[in-house]
Amino acid sequence: MEDSSELNKTAKAETTMLGKIMFYLVRNAFSFTVGVMCLVHAVLLVIFLTSGVYPLALYNAFSVVIYILCFFLCRFGRILPVYASVILEVTFYSVISTYYIGLRCGTYCFLFSIIPIIIYFGSTLFKGSQRWSVILMLFLNFVTFAILYISFANVTPVYDVSPVLKIVLVIFSSFAMVFATMFYNAIYIYSSEHELNILEQENKQLSADAREDSLTSLLNRRGFLPMAKSLMRDKKTRRFCIAFCDLDDFKRINDNYGHDAGDEVLRHITKMIKKEMQGCDICRWGGEEIVILMRGYNLTDARDKAEHLRKSIESEPTVFFNKRIPVTITIGLVEYKDTFNEPEDIIKVADERMYYGKRHGKNVVISEDPA
Repeated sequence: MEDSSELNKTAKAETTMLGKIMFYLVRNAFSFTVGVMCLVHAVLLVIFLTSGVYPLALYNAFSVVIYILCFFLCRFGRILPVYASVILEVTFYSVISTYYIGLRCGTYCFLFSIIPIIIYFGSTLFKGSQRWSVILMLFLNFVTFAILYISFANVTPVYDVSPVLKIVLVIFSSFAMVFATMFYNAIYIYSSEHELNILEQENKQLSADAREDSLTSLLNRRGFLPMAKSLMRDKKTRRFCIAFCDLDDFKRINDNYGHDAGDEVLRHITKMIKKEMQGCDICRWGGEEIVILMRGYNLTDARDKAEHLRKSIESEPTVFFNKRIPVTITIGLVEYKDTFNEPEDIIKVADERMYYGKRHGKNVVISEDPA
């Protein structure tokens, strides 16, 4: 049985270096985007400044300042203004650069580089019918490209830059487009997988909560009864015994030591039962009652095992804040027979034998009906 304490409600980041990097990028995608855009325009600033295209150098200097401001907005969680700034800045740059240096420099490719940004961040920022704005922005992005291509197809640019610079700008712009597509697809895939892992962990936790007791991590009735029912139907391996256990004078423990001490006693007894009853299915039936399904045991062997458990519990008090709390247990034991139709029928007999032991001294194992 899987211990529910080992299940996490939130999925952890991958332990590999790549996983850690991807986890960081997903968590800081806006800041990373702004940083990259700032670096791109800083490079373009140097290129146009050294090439003598001063209007574009000035524009890229302005863009660097915009992205520095956007970075601070990201730190304060003001994401929507950053989203709008990125889209508008790149759109204006594509138009202005095409006007000054022409289509052959390929700077219109930056329009395509923001398509993944529009989609990835738009799906996060907008909900419900607002997501149609993403479609509208994609449409306007294409319209801008079409107008640029048609308007400047045969227009002589203001600056006739060198062929080498044209090649550099085309490759640079194309790389920005390809990088954006690859990067945002990568973090989308990773974040989707990450969310799926979280969902799987939560489902496991819900499943464990439905079958297990939160205090002791033992099976609860919902997890135990189907298991016993399945064993009863298996004609080949359905020999088993049921032990119904009840801690003696548990109310006294709660009254004298407090409920926290009572919880610690239950956890301590649970650990002892798990240790002594390895291979058995153990259920917290309710309160201080514990039911044990002893697979493959006949009544004689089950009684010996239960007696050993009883003595172990009696001899090992629970230690709670330097206080030794003595505990004993009374066990009712029954072997499965074909006359039992349901698991509850067997448990009822074991329960009755346990109560007989309670009325006749406690701290005993009762494996037969009273005469």
